[in-house]
Amino acid sequence: MDVTLHIGAHRCATTTFQTYMRKNADKLAEDGTGFWGPWRTRKGLFRDIVPGPSQALGRNLQRRAYGRVQINLDRSTQRGVKRLIVSDENMLGSIRHNVRHLRLYGGAGEWTSRYGEAFKGYVTDVVLNVRSLDHYWASALGYAASRGRGIPDDATLELVAKTRRSWRDVIEDVACALPNARLKVLPFENFVGSPDRQLRAMTGQSAPQTHRDLWKNASPRLPELRELLPSDVSALLPTGDARWNPFTPAQAAHLRETYADDLMWLTAGADGLAQLIQEPDKKPVGRTLPRTELQRGRPNDQDRRLAGAG
Repeated sequence: MDVTLHIGAHRCATTTFQTYMRKNADKLAEDGTGFWGPWRTRKGLFRDIVPGPSQALGRNLQRRAYGRVQINLDRSTQRGVKRLIVSDENMLGSIRHNVRHLRLYGGAGEWTSRYGEAFKGYVTDVVLNVRSLDHYWASALGYAASRGRGIPDDATLELVAKTRRSWRDVIEDVACALPNARLKVLPFENFVGSPDRQLRAMTGQSAPQTHRDLWKNASPRLPELRELLPSDVSALLPTGDARWNPFTPAQAAHLRETYADDLMWLTAGADGLAQLIQEPDKKPVGRTLPRTELQRGRPNDQDRRLAGAG
């Protein structure tokens, strides 16, 4: 059984993809595709894989967690699952940690190495979604604000805009933690609203067309955000009904430029660490361009005579 770890990132339509997979689970099972999503992974299956504060019980909880995952993998194999998609963005890290430390998945290497150990012997592919950094951070900060963290001040926004850590650093950390897996990078801008295309990009197989027009857990627009915040905090938001963008034009431009550099690095081959997937229905060009004309055309042959022997 091949296992693909879909590790996120947050705010990149992962909930939409997981809902699509869950609603099509029976149809996917017909061709041997299994799915584990947050409804399963966050109900005890992944508990203690990444160690946290806990009571000293005299037991190795992490080792028990690894064993729990392996038992479930064996059961999937016995049921005839040929390929298993495991989708949970928390495998990459915590969005709260990102917002608290104003750093893009600073623990990505450590976290993904723990999950790689738990799935040891099964992981063939790892899939990461990336998104333009100005939109990612705006969505992440809006998510945090809607859950009581408040509106970031100007100094905080300037720190975010000038951070040197980008998706390239995250990709390098994940590739180092899971060196034996193929790492595929899917830009949010190419796959948003198309969970079926994303599944084809992951597996190379056909994807169900049902339940593909879903949109789950979208960033709240300004009117929604105002309703979620206390009146004194919501007064700090701009007017209008668009999505909240807290950055100045200069800050947003800097973040977009950093993202463009990341995409350029990925397009150039990412130092052999990852593969950028932009058009899943098109085969990537190899080292040599395909030859489309192997013979001379008719006009060329009509006016040219070969000299005979003798």
